[in-house]
This record gives sequence, structure tokens and C-alpha cells, in this order.
Amino acid sequence: MLSAFVSAWDHGVMDQQLQQHLCRVVRASEIVELETIQRLWSDCGQVAKVRWVKGEQVHGGVIKHVKMSSRIAHPRGWDTDRSVQRKVRSYEVEARWYSAYSGRCGSACRVPGYVGQARWGDERLVVLEDLDASGFSGRMSRATDAALAACINWLAAFHAAYMGERGEGLWEKGTYWHLDTRPDEWSAMPDGALKRSAQRIDAELEASPFMTLVHGDAKLANFCFAKDGRVAAVDFQYVGAGCGIKDLAYLIGGCLDPEACFDQEERVLATYFTALKAALHERDLAIDTRALEADWRRLYPYAWADFQRFLMGWSPGHWKLSAYSEHMTRQVLSACGT
Repeated sequence: MLSAFVSAWDHGVMDQQLQQHLCRVVRASEIVELETIQRLWSDCGQVAKVRWVKGEQVHGGVIKHVKMSSRIAHPRGWDTDRSVQRKVRSYEVEARWYSAYSGRCGSACRVPGYVGQARWGDERLVVLEDLDASGFSGRMSRATDAALAACINWLAAFHAAYMGERGEGLWEKGTYWHLDTRPDEWSAMPDGALKRSAQRIDAELEASPFMTLVHGDAKLANFCFAKDGRVAAVDFQYVGAGCGIKDLAYLIGGCLDPEACFDQEERVLATYFTALKAALHERDLAIDTRALEADWRRLYPYAWADFQRFLMGWSPGHWKLSAYSEHMTRQVLSACGT
């Protein structure tokens, strides 16, 4: 049985197993500091800054230390065994992503550098570059126009970097709200056209001939900003194969109010596709970019409707259920004939 999480740092004494595994991963003689940045979901671990001694020098990084519990407390009541197993899988996927795939990201879609990982019992440790120390120390609770453009450009570069990739070992279908992983939320939806069309909407998104890897949780909180305008992204627990336009819709839904979504729709799409075409050209990929843009523009409302489906079951009073998402969903339901 999965055991409860015990803090790795208690009254100045670090958990000995964690210390031993961390020293082995970074090839250090001593861990000199651990500072918790945040607790993980349902207190099942932590993200922390660490410093270690290697030779005569002190180095630093960030760790994600996971220790799952069989008993979780979800604020909205979604605390089933399925929820626990989905979260366990998400940490496995993230570790796989950093070890096997993250090295293909360039400066245009910056991510933390991968140092190493370890696993023992029901615990997992991933050691990464400290993005704050590398100049990406900015965080935003509300996106400026420049910051939003930087995030859109990051997504375009990321999707170009993995165009055609199916992501073995990652989620077969990326995003945390994917229909296959959310049957409980679908069941909780009120009866209606959106519930009846959920499979059709999912199938349309999955039928795109232009598949890539999607970040899967591309919200503003998962972007780190540098003073010179550069941006990096973190939190790859739901990375997997998918249509890139899903990341864009999710990002915009969290950054713009409904009126701005209406007003800036074309500018958002133009910014994204201009950057995507440039990134694909730079990588010299034989992609019909006109066909790709036509396909993903058609699927943009489907991406909104797909997320609306999730929210309607998961949290029917959620603020993201906006006039704009309703507008996009109605377009899709009309196209589906429901």
C-alpha cells in the first residue's frame, strides 16, 4: 500500500534515504541545504531547492520529490482510486519526459536542464536545473501582452520540436482533462448535447493528421520569465501526444477574460501560426504548413469544447466556463449536428 508522505526536512535533519539518493544522483559528497518551494498535490511530496558539495564547490538545483499516499484530500471531492493512480502515472510520465525527451528542446522552448533521477519504494526523485539561478526568476499571476506573446511563441516552438512524435512512455493522449482519463467527471455532467457529443469531439481532435507532443497543462503559473523577455516552462506531468491547438486554447482560457478572447482571437491565432511555421521551417521539416494551419484552426473551437466538457463535470461553477467558451462550444455542437 502506498504510504503517507513524510517531509524530507524535519527540524534541520534531512530524510536519510532522500539524502543518500540525492547524493548519488548528483555525485555529491554532502547535501548542505534544502528549501521547500511548494508542496505537491494533496501533500504527496515537494518541490525544493537544494545545494550540494561536489569537490570543493557548492552547486545547486531543484528537486521534485514524490511520495504518494493512498489517502488524498481533493478540495472538490475528486479523491477516488482512479484519481490517485492518474496522479501516480503523471509523475512517472514526467520523469520519463525529462530523461528521454527534454533534451530536444532548444532555447526557443526552454525547459529545466535534466540532472538525473532515482526511485526507491514508493518514492521518486527528479533533479533539475534551477531556472531561477539561470535567469528565469519571474512569475506572473496576470499576463501582460508581451508575456502572453512569449508563452504563445514558446508553445509554437515546442510543438514544432516534437511534430510527428508519439511520445513512447508518455501519456498516449496528452492533457490532464482527456476524456479517457476522466470518466467520473463525464458521468457527473448534466445530460445534454455536450455530454452526448463528448466522444465525437474527442475523436475529431485525435483524428488530426498533424500530431505532436502537447505540454498538457500550459497555464501561466507553469511559465518562468526572464528580464529580457525569454520564457521557460515547467511541470510536464501531462505531456503526451496530441493536437497542439489544445495547449493554445487552454493557455488563452486562463490568461484572457471573455471579452478579450473575442477581441483577440485572430491576433492570438495569427501569432501562434506565424511562430509555428517559422519554427517548422527552421527545423527543415517537410510539413504542409497551410494544411496544418487549416486543420488546427478548424479544431480550435473543438479544443475549447473539450475543456468545457471536463469543467462541466469537474466544477460546473468554474470561472473558466465563460461566454467565450460557451460560444465556441455552441459552434462545435452545431457542427456535430446536436
